[in-house]
Amino acid sequence: MYFKICSETGGVIFMNELKDILKSGKAAIGTTATPTMDVPTLANSGFDFLLFDTQHSPYDVKQLIPSVQVMKGAKATPVIRVGQNREDLILNALDAGARGIIAPMVNTKEEAEYLVRSCRYYPLGTRSNAGVRGEWGEYSSSTPRASMTSEDYRKYLDMANEQLVIIPMIETNVAMNNIDAILSVSGIDVLLVGPSDLSIELGVSIDYPSDTYQKGLDKIVAACNNHGVVPGMYFIPPGMDPNFYVEKGFKFFTMPSAGWATEGIKNGLSGIKR
Repeated sequence: MYFKICSETGGVIFMNELKDILKSGKAAIGTTATPTMDVPTLANSGFDFLLFDTQHSPYDVKQLIPSVQVMKGAKATPVIRVGQNREDLILNALDAGARGIIAPMVNTKEEAEYLVRSCRYYPLGTRSNAGVRGEWGEYSSSTPRASMTSEDYRKYLDMANEQLVIIPMIETNVAMNNIDAILSVSGIDVLLVGPSDLSIELGVSIDYPSDTYQKGLDKIVAACNNHGVVPGMYFIPPGMDPNFYVEKGFKFFTMPSAGWATEGIKNGLSGIKR
């Protein structure tokens, strides 16, 4: 577990709890979020991460900045899916405060290497620096640069490099054929299945229980286990038990929050005598 002791309070400061969960072998469970939702409540409701999407949504990264900022100090880690595996989009997401980056449609080793380089500061990558961005223990976007020594700043850069969660998506037959090469890239934490696109590529469009689809997932889990990378699902297919996927080996996925919230409200109201 990666932590530091706060110089002011003496308390323990965790860098990226999501990273710690993934390393522990436990399942990291998140939910999708948008700027129109009650992000502070979601971020402190017990989810391990909130996933903000800019690929299949009307929002761009800059619109997510207030939502990510209100997560400061919350249990959940902010994770952003960029619209494409592009350095500028990745940079914008990191500058917004993301502590996890998801890139769609990563099909080759070269594309995976590009993703990792784009996420990391020199000497491990090509990420441009514009001051402290995000929340990294005692360093955050609100830390005045003038208060940091050169050694402090290098610690921040190294911390961000080490603690960021990097997640390419596997969604195509090309990626399936290149899976071992993709997973050989140092720095990848999770290989994330795009359920819909992968099912289409496998010729069983949204037929998630089919043998063909499930065999594809088994191949992904086996390859991830061989390379020490966590297998993930962007979402658990409707009507399927999340525990089925956990037992299969998937340890990173989202669950819809609305149904649980509704049930919680109903349960709360049902206990009141009217």
